[in-house]
Amino acid sequence: MDNYAISGRSLEKHYYVNGDQFNRQYKNYLSDYNQWDQKSHAQDWMLFPNNMGEYLSIDETALSNGELYTILTNKAAKGQKGSLVAMIKGTNSETIIPILKQIPETKRKKVKEVTLDMASSMNLIISICFPKSVKVIDRFHLQKLAYDALQEIRIKHRWKAIDEETNAIQNAKYDRTSYTPFRFENGDTKKQLLARSRYLLFKSANNWTESQKARAKILFAQYPDIQKAYNLTHSLRLIFSKTKDKGVAFTKLAHWYNKVTDSEFNSFNSISATIYSHYREVLNFFDNRSTNASAESFNAKLKFFRESLRGVSDINFFLFRVAKIYG
Repeated sequence: MDNYAISGRSLEKHYYVNGDQFNRQYKNYLSDYNQWDQKSHAQDWMLFPNNMGEYLSIDETALSNGELYTILTNKAAKGQKGSLVAMIKGTNSETIIPILKQIPETKRKKVKEVTLDMASSMNLIISICFPKSVKVIDRFHLQKLAYDALQEIRIKHRWKAIDEETNAIQNAKYDRTSYTPFRFENGDTKKQLLARSRYLLFKSANNWTESQKARAKILFAQYPDIQKAYNLTHSLRLIFSKTKDKGVAFTKLAHWYNKVTDSEFNSFNSISATIYSHYREVLNFFDNRSTNASAESFNAKLKFFRESLRGVSDINFFLFRVAKIYG
């Protein structure tokens, strides 16, 4: 983490200073916060046109009290000084576009590629503000949708298992007998099997431990639909990780789309619909294999900084410090 991303309180035990008092002195006297040229509008937007680059990422993050900010970053800066191009309150394209248009058009037209998620507002923002750029849908957003769909199926089975166990316990009480749950050969009850399978479903079978292999074998035998959904999720991941050629990827994604349709899994419908409606932007990944990982990393740094301050009580000063570190 950058050396600037420290709080006054973090200095207390090392330098025997009053952290809160040091924060006030830094804000009012030691820093140039009161002369900051973006102070008057920082809570609504910050702009750093000189940090523009040819390859950008756009994403959103919750800064304080759930308030969302749209963040535009320059990938070339690798999360260091000069990363932040813009930070704008909200996600509404009607708010964001006029602010980004303050960046000279000559700079905006030099942008070659922007990675983003599937939000329609982000798509419109890039189309209007960076008309020469190629839009790339982040592969990890698609894969997360697939993982969420898979977990939704597992969770439905788990709730059913919980209900079955609850009813069995009540019946045992009614019959004045003791309840002993059935256990599979690995020692799991049905409820435990479904709960403990959560993490193995995120992993490739090649990376399972021996106990996970045993649990997966039981899980898939008991719930073939979970196995089918796992195979769909894993095959989507392989398309992005193993395929190099854009044309081949197009064919593989079309086959994957057909498999989802044949599976009749409602939970996967949103993924297939997303691929169908954004297939150009999805396929653009295979040109340079670009992702929004840099934006996610930047968001993680902001979160770490926020936590080091134990929350954001003075958002304007927090944004000043973010600007000093990354602007």
